[in-house]
Amino acid sequence: MKPKNPVSVYGWGSYVPPYRLTVAEISRVWGRDPVQYEEELNVKEKAVAGPDEDSATMAVEAGRNALSRAGVNPKDIGALYVGTESPPYAVKPTATTVAEALGVGPFSLAADLEFACKAGTEGLQATIALVSSGMIKYGMAIGSDTAQGGPGDHLEYTAASGATAIIVGPGSKDAAATLEGSVSFVSDTPDFWRRYAARYPSHGEGFTGEPAYFKHVEGATRALMEELGLKPSDFDYVVFHQPNGRYPLTAARDLGISPSALKVGLLSPMIGNTYAAASITGFSAVLDVAKPGQRVLVTSFGSGAGSDSFSFVIEDGIEARRDKARKVMDYVSKRVEIDYALYLKFRGGIRLGGGAK
Repeated sequence: MKPKNPVSVYGWGSYVPPYRLTVAEISRVWGRDPVQYEEELNVKEKAVAGPDEDSATMAVEAGRNALSRAGVNPKDIGALYVGTESPPYAVKPTATTVAEALGVGPFSLAADLEFACKAGTEGLQATIALVSSGMIKYGMAIGSDTAQGGPGDHLEYTAASGATAIIVGPGSKDAAATLEGSVSFVSDTPDFWRRYAARYPSHGEGFTGEPAYFKHVEGATRALMEELGLKPSDFDYVVFHQPNGRYPLTAARDLGISPSALKVGLLSPMIGNTYAAASITGFSAVLDVAKPGQRVLVTSFGSGAGSDSFSFVIEDGIEARRDKARKVMDYVSKRVEIDYALYLKFRGGIRLGGGAK
């Protein structure tokens, strides 16, 4: 898919909470070998939202950073999408809360999107389409999630917290990057789900790899390269969705992509899987360092299942925007290690009560 009119990235911004829970600490609690899990997942620790943080507050922080770089009036944001599978309310939009806090609206489209870990890029696709059609001048897509792994589940090792916002507008050399094209690829693959009222998600172990992640990530990426007439060596940076630190490296090998191209955007070994924010946070980290003329591939994955794949070319305007907000690695490097008990307290795993009422 190519936009009718050129669309560029004007602003980007992320937020990663400082609290970290290590694989070693989770393994200690459940009597498991931490080395085995660190090697199997290629993850050392994960970011955990604090007791006063949720998907809305993190989305606001990421949005503020994106607005600082974009240099646009929030009132000119014609659409704001928040992709998340951990909204603060079961019935109440997160996007309106975030829009109000950022000064967006009231004459703007605001909506929540849900497609597991690709909800952030789903919003990006929608804002690109609206800008390209001329219906809006600028749009903001946000991916934001909090840890959702059940106690003792393998997901607990990687289910993390974080948010990233991307602002797009009309194509311009003064912007940060311009979209070349995108591809979306979906199927009904039951690798991950959560029933209504269930507290934690479930996952089908046999479906998570080949039928789900690799089929969609590699399928979307190959289709994008074919559509644009590009080959793996044409990309200076590559970002794949990162449910762990191992899957993206395997996908890169299968596609003939050098592991070095993933180095900047592969954040899961340090902060875990930030779900709807994961792939666009990797993209945000790349924008923090990329140079004009370089090409970036971004492919997300959402369980259930689907992938969005994008190709961006870095523009001259990125240099003037980069230092106007905190970079991803500024957040990653600011860490406070916590133990499992504090983790449970932060994430509501400990429930206090005074008896039947």
